Order: sequence, then structure tokens, then C-alpha cells
Amino acid sequence: MKDINQYIDQTILRPDATRGEILAFLEGVSEHRFFAAVVNPCWVPIAASSLSKGIKICSVVGFPLGASSTNTKVFAAEDLVQMGCHEIDMVMNIGKLKDKDFKYVGQEIKAVAKACQGRVVKVIIETCLLTRDEKIAAAKLITENGAHFVKTSTGFSREGAKVEDVRLLRSTVGSDFGVKASGGVRTYAEAVQFIKVGANRIGTSSGAAIMSETQHS
Repeated sequence: MKDINQYIDQTILRPDATRGEILAFLEGVSEHRFFAAVVNPCWVPIAASSLSKGIKICSVVGFPLGASSTNTKVFAAEDLVQMGCHEIDMVMNIGKLKDKDFKYVGQEIKAVAKACQGRVVKVIIETCLLTRDEKIAAAKLITENGAHFVKTSTGFSREGAKVEDVRLLRSTVGSDFGVKASGGVRTYAEAVQFIKVGANRIGTSSGAAIMSETQHS
């Protein structure tokens, strides 16, 4: 896949990342022309001033637990939009979903999507914490409430993306909705496998290594 860089949201969400590391990361994103750079909210202004044109700036809301109040998530989303974010990755309220409080979960997704004013919203469902039925329910709520992607994982829980989960999510949301495989995707072969089963975006901190594999294959 010659254009695999255009599937990749290159990510640096470590809490200890320094300004120097962020600048080096952004330079790498520009060099490889990844689809998006994903940074923590405090680094969005630097991304806005440093990234090459055409590369999306993405940041996170309710990360990594998803347990913030809806009002907090809405304010965070509005703040990211004001700072220049093009895409927002929001963590769903996982406990509320497991309680089958689908009204709460749906209304929260809708409120954050509205706050994002047309920007792409990806909702992280943390697949490793959900049953099969919960994954399906989450994906349906996401498609029905104004978001654009269902995303597998934060990368901060006990497991990341799995092929069978991406296949299930794709079959649930249909062919035209976004599916992002994230968490533990470290090699070119893994990325391609996820794309083949239905992912149209890959979240990874290993984008440079993946691109190096393509150049040597």
C-alpha cells in the first residue's frame, strides 16, 4: 500500500512528552505526510503553527477514561475547536454504556458533536472493556448521534485494537461510516490487516516505523 501514510493518525499522547519531543514529532508527521497529528490539548497551538498545510490537527476529549461530565466534554471540545483542531477523538462514557444508559451516552455524543461544529468526531469505545453486544450497541449509538467514526481503543487500557473487533464494527456501522483501529498497531503488516478488514483510519505512535517498513519492502 503506497498510500498507507494517508490512513495514519500519528499519535503522541504520553503525559511526559516535552515541548522538544512534540516539535520533533510534528516534524516527523510533516515529513511523512500522515493524515493527522494527534496531540494532547495543551500542544494544539504548537501543532497549529508547526504542521505542514493539509495535515489535520487532532486532539482528545475525556481522555483516557471517558468519565468526565458531559458539560466538561462539551467545553473541552469547544476549546479544541477554538484552538484550531480539525478532528476530535472523544472517549465514550463506558460505565454508562455498560449500565445500558443509552440515552445518556447518545445525548453526550450528540452534544460533543454539536460543539465540534462540523469537525470530524471519533468516539473511542475501549473495546477491551466491552462485550460483543456492548460493542454493537456503542457503534449504533455513535452512528445515530452525529459522530463520524467509531474508534476501538485509547491505547491506555489493558488491550488495544483487535482484528475481530474492527470486522465487527465495520459490519455494524456499514460501508460508509468511519472505523479507526487504534492501540498496539506497530507494524506495516498489522496496519494493512486492519485496513483489509474495514478500518479506514489507523491510530498509532509507530507511524515512522511503519513507513520505514514500506521503504524497505
